[in-house]
Amino acid sequence: MTFKLIDSAPARWRAVNAPHLVVLIRADACFEKGKFVERPEQSGGDQLAA
Repeated sequence: MTFKLIDSAPARWRAVNAPHLVVLIRADACFEKGKFVERPEQSGGDQLAA
């Protein structure tokens, strides 16, 4: 049973065809509709109130 599952898995799984994007995913990057979205810099609350 295990052999059959392992043997049929490549037909259903999608291969990683963009290894350079894996780095972004591991760094918790944000993508919307397949496009990379840059996040604004998060302030640590160190700014003075005006």
